Amino acid sequence: MLHPLLLPATALLLAACSRVAATPAVSQDVPDMPKPVPTVTVQLLDAEGRLTGPLAVPKVVRTEKDWQARLSPEQFRILRKQGTEKAFCGLLWDHHEDGQYACAGCGLPLFDSRHKFESGTGWPSYFAPVAKENVAERTDASHFMVRTEILCARCDGHLGHVFDDGPEPTGLRYCLNSESLVFTPQPLLGVEPEGSHVREVAYFAGGCFWGIEETFRTTPGVLATAAGFMGGSVKDPSYEQVSAPGSGHAETVRVEYDSQQVTYARLLDVFFKAHDPTQLNRQGPDVGEHYRSALFVSGPRQRSAAQAAIAALQAGGTYVRPIVTAVEDAGAFWMAAPEHQQYLLRTGQAACKAPADG
Repeated sequence: MLHPLLLPATALLLAACSRVAATPAVSQDVPDMPKPVPTVTVQLLDAEGRLTGPLAVPKVVRTEKDWQARLSPEQFRILRKQGTEKAFCGLLWDHHEDGQYACAGCGLPLFDSRHKFESGTGWPSYFAPVAKENVAERTDASHFMVRTEILCARCDGHLGHVFDDGPEPTGLRYCLNSESLVFTPQPLLGVEPEGSHVREVAYFAGGCFWGIEETFRTTPGVLATAAGFMGGSVKDPSYEQVSAPGSGHAETVRVEYDSQQVTYARLLDVFFKAHDPTQLNRQGPDVGEHYRSALFVSGPRQRSAAQAAIAALQAGGTYVRPIVTAVEDAGAFWMAAPEHQQYLLRTGQAACKAPADG
């Protein structure tokens, strides 16, 4: 029992304790701790263009919105949504220049031209990656079949699939989408910063596509080119269909370029110097609607640049006759047959272009 004189003090103490317990705790603003960045072991390129050996590096993790802003629509569809490009339509399936192929999403080196072979499938094919660590695998049970999907080990971008029907020494066939890759020529390995490419696409029609393709193929900053058809109504046309009246297509070159090395405005300058834009539905001896001069633009930025270039050339007095180059929205691009790809490079023939005569 407590002494009677202590009862008031005890009551006050208990009341005080009760009030403290009932008072909610004052919240402290504690900053969110940053989430640890996952790492992955891969091989990079050193300053001499050689593989570094296995290194632990941060994975490249981005939101879907960020990937959409960084990639072209077709790259996003394939790399991030596991899409597949049509066979014989990618820019790299028949590409034979010495160099390396890196991930279009993050720049990780993936495959080497020395390991590339002609599989007959219409997709870029390799019998081995540059480093086994750089290509991840997982089971793909889509489309009522079981396959082995291959991905970039650093950014998890979809590359294609690997099969066990390849040549020696591995017996494997790594089947890739061109849109998942960026090519760097051998002399530039170790010179260009990893992942430095900002890949964009433009379409040019200026008569015979053999000459236009060769002109752009040899332009610094251009990553890949392809000859094909655009602007008409016939789906997947043959060369003979386009050459005959009625298809509406123009012989067109698809140019994939690094916009940090060469601008669209510079490509427009190359285009106008490579043909005569004042000739309507012809270039020199080549006559027909499929030889017309046209710029197939992707978005308002390319359209504005194309229209501005035409206006400047016309106002500057470069040509006496009016420029008849059409500026049209880019639609479906239909790849021409393999014998038309890099034709002048393969045959050593002179460019088939008509000089501007004013």
